[in-house]
Amino acid sequence: QTVILAFQHYIVMLGTTVMIATMLVPRMGGSHGDKARVIQALLFMSGLNTLLQTFLGTRLPTVMGPSFAYVISVLSVINDFSDSNFTSEHQRFVHTMRAIQGSLIVSSFINIILGFSRAWGNLTRLFSPVIIVPVVCVVGLGLFGRGFPQLANCVEIGLPMLVLLVVGQQYLKHIHPISHSIMERFALLFCIGLAWAFAAILTASGAYNNAKGQTKMSCRVDRSFLLSSAPWIKVPYPFQWGAPIFRASHVFGMIGAALVSSAESTGTFFAAARLAGATPPPAHVLSRSIGLQGVGQLLDGIFGALVGTTASVENVGLLGLTHVGSRRVVQISTAFMIFFSIFGKFGAFFAQIPLPIFAAVYCVLYGIVAAIGITFIQFTNNNSMRNIYILGLSLFLGISIPQYFVMNTDLAGNGPVKTGGRWLTGEAHFERGKLSACILVKKLVGNAYCRTCKFNDIFNTIFSSPPAVAMIVATLLDNTLDARHTREERGIPWWVPFQHKKGDSRNEEFYSYPLRMHGYMPSRFL
Repeated sequence: QTVILAFQHYIVMLGTTVMIATMLVPRMGGSHGDKARVIQALLFMSGLNTLLQTFLGTRLPTVMGPSFAYVISVLSVINDFSDSNFTSEHQRFVHTMRAIQGSLIVSSFINIILGFSRAWGNLTRLFSPVIIVPVVCVVGLGLFGRGFPQLANCVEIGLPMLVLLVVGQQYLKHIHPISHSIMERFALLFCIGLAWAFAAILTASGAYNNAKGQTKMSCRVDRSFLLSSAPWIKVPYPFQWGAPIFRASHVFGMIGAALVSSAESTGTFFAAARLAGATPPPAHVLSRSIGLQGVGQLLDGIFGALVGTTASVENVGLLGLTHVGSRRVVQISTAFMIFFSIFGKFGAFFAQIPLPIFAAVYCVLYGIVAAIGITFIQFTNNNSMRNIYILGLSLFLGISIPQYFVMNTDLAGNGPVKTGGRWLTGEAHFERGKLSACILVKKLVGNAYCRTCKFNDIFNTIFSSPPAVAMIVATLLDNTLDARHTREERGIPWWVPFQHKKGDSRNEEFYSYPLRMHGYMPSRFL
């Protein structure tokens, strides 16, 4: 059962991996073979980072998967090279990947410093259950764009999958006592298999022969071209795309993404602890987990992953769906990630599952995570208008502000924040005797070449993230609105013991290092 449950975790995280690669690689000029290699690198690093977190980080059963928080920054890097002259599209792809590698490597030190300096842990000491409710809620609700909107791209496959999952997992388990545990734990795999087979039948019967291009991409099982282009065996290795390219303009955008991934992971860790029956993670545990997340991002850059990693929301939702919150299951799932990242043909077989099937699964899993956030309200005074005001405003702004930023962000990653700042590479333009808005950093003979500064990307990335916005709003309000005289209403007496190493006896049980590793670690990280 443990192995099957672990394979289920692999299948769930595979959807996000394929979505990100499908969205970004073609815009970089990559081929189907390049997309297969990118997916292999993402899977390999997800497995490695998951092992780091489950052994040395939070020790919670959380899968570390590719993060959508980096998409805006990556799009900005892609846009920078869209007008450059390359001998081939593959060369443009490789050059862009090297630039992404460099920005991931440098920006990773933000999380490393925030984590291992204990700055992030000190920030989380300002939290209370009033803050955790909106943060965890929008961790799930903020991903609504990856649910039904993606499902609707092929509604004849996605909708039956959604209905089948709800009926099979919630209703059919009551038919017989034997079927209860089987359907509760493994219904997801059965439903994905049935929906995938149905999609294959429609594809083979020619149902989509005359369909539009987008419909074919979403519905057919043979349009990913991964199986034919993936190598049989390919081991991801450091700097597989070449030496990284370091540009300050790209690093600034990635810094915003690194901060957002920390906020999203923090909310996801609280949800995972709740679903796994653990106490809320203490401040020192969150510090070391964010520090290790920075180390993981550094490795992402070294091994040539397309984006950084964060705690996978869908896999945390799977804990609630299966009622199994086992750390060992998640650790075994990394074996599938690493195996399929090396043996590309086998991994490509499962990567052919149509994305609307994954979207149907995410409708359920993201909903579970959002509902888990609501359960934290029981530790506060539900009748306090102060708490209701903070919860309502932070929830609404946590969804509304990112929606505004997403709607006003173009395909090149340019968002609504436009400071007018510039970053110069080359000689500045001189018009009518006046220096243009660029900052002069280097002067060459010939025409100037000026690019928009990526300071804008920091703000566009942060305010495009629902958990980051909800965390900012809720933390400011909860710690400034009559905070001293409302400790009971905020749930502080219940919350404080869990924020210290020895505040609750169960903290040591859940979050201590394995074996005798604590004897070799600095005491501030224990």
